[in-house]
Amino acid sequence: MNKTIRRTSVFALLLVLALLGRATWVQAYEGKALANDSKNRRKTIAQYAQPLGNIVVAGSPVTGSKRTGSGDLAYERSYTDGELYAAVTGYSSQAYGATQLEGIYSGILDGTDDRLKNPVDAVTRKQQEPGTVVTTIDPAVQKAGYEALGRKKGAAVAIDPVSGRILAMVSTPSYDPSDIAGTTDGAAWKELTEDPDKPLVNRALRQPLPPGSTFKLVVAAAALEDGLYSSVDVPTTSPQPYTLPGTRTVLANENASAPCENATIRTALRYSCNNVFGKMAADLGQDKVRAMAEKFGFDDDELDVPVRAYASVYPSGMDRAQTALTGIGQFDVTATPLQMAMVSAVIANDGRLAAPHMVSEVVDSDGDALRAFDDGDATRIVSSATAEQLRSAMVTVVERGTGGNAAIPGAEVGGKTGTAQHGENNSKTPYAWFTSYAEDPSTGKQVAVAVMIEDSGAARSEVSGNGLAAPVAQKMMAAALK
Repeated sequence: MNKTIRRTSVFALLLVLALLGRATWVQAYEGKALANDSKNRRKTIAQYAQPLGNIVVAGSPVTGSKRTGSGDLAYERSYTDGELYAAVTGYSSQAYGATQLEGIYSGILDGTDDRLKNPVDAVTRKQQEPGTVVTTIDPAVQKAGYEALGRKKGAAVAIDPVSGRILAMVSTPSYDPSDIAGTTDGAAWKELTEDPDKPLVNRALRQPLPPGSTFKLVVAAAALEDGLYSSVDVPTTSPQPYTLPGTRTVLANENASAPCENATIRTALRYSCNNVFGKMAADLGQDKVRAMAEKFGFDDDELDVPVRAYASVYPSGMDRAQTALTGIGQFDVTATPLQMAMVSAVIANDGRLAAPHMVSEVVDSDGDALRAFDDGDATRIVSSATAEQLRSAMVTVVERGTGGNAAIPGAEVGGKTGTAQHGENNSKTPYAWFTSYAEDPSTGKQVAVAVMIEDSGAARSEVSGNGLAAPVAQKMMAAALK
């Protein structure tokens, strides 16, 4: 064999070996990734080859599956009361993927999760019967919040303070996931994605906005824990009018005749005195206020319930005037309704935060638990004494202050209103907030609720936390205590 032929043969052999190596690499190492690629049509065919598992609320499925009747996708996702539960379930679409619980537990719901397989099935990759996702949602509380929000643009979250169970998660305007479940729903998808009201956005988890005066509870907690003030009933050092440090800007109170000069924390919460909490935040300093905010859950970009919530933010790098503005929930402070419900839940639960969650367990087709979420896994946030004082002050807000629309006969109800500025120089309609807790003394039942109204269509002069958000919270709390 001459040298040229020998070199050509060796080169051809190396090419064959390279092809064999690449094929082995793809099959052994990249096979699973390719099989799970969202662009792999075979994955979608397998996903919808059988009825999907269900998402369950109070023992009843709020999802289902129906025969498609044509094409290579045998089944299509369907929903019961789709608009009511969209903020909980998300959607599972043959064309547009899956979100929320549908997305997180897609492998459980379509039977492809390895935890559903026995060792033999894991090797053969045989598809198993799907599992079930059991939620913590209380249908009565969910419905109360959804109906009370009505046509308003907003969101609401209800939490059991002791267990951390999320009893309701509502976002409006909503949508019916059934409308985009198939492969021929392009018109409905376009309408939803181009809607300026953004119905696909879960405002309860993923729309942090300035929380306004509801944030004063966090500042009050910081002041009490730091020892700046020994109780909610001692006078504060709060001039009226109060000029922001280093500026000529006066921090005005909404009610100019309210007794806010040197007011106690109880009185300042009752009348929502901006001068008191602006001065309080400046006196504490941004580091102490941020430390308390972060204990409540702010700045946590890994808050999973198990759907991941966008981080609520307490800013940094501020001067004293900006720090004062954060004391009233303005400047660059943002919060989700989930976050503000967590604040009230801590106060209601004697100063402890039970990890919020809206799934109690995930089970296989035989009902055996694949994963369970513990109730009441609590972390101490503030002292019992601080929580007790803040509860007392919040009760004053409802009984004799700005939160009267949240009152429930026979129940202890505490709350805090908020009206947050919106737009440059507050040029747009403000956001209305209300965060609260309620307890039935005869049964011991508790609930914490936060409501945010982004836009109600009401005139600017009619926007207030008590007028718009508190009635929603009241209906949700009353439903939870029944």
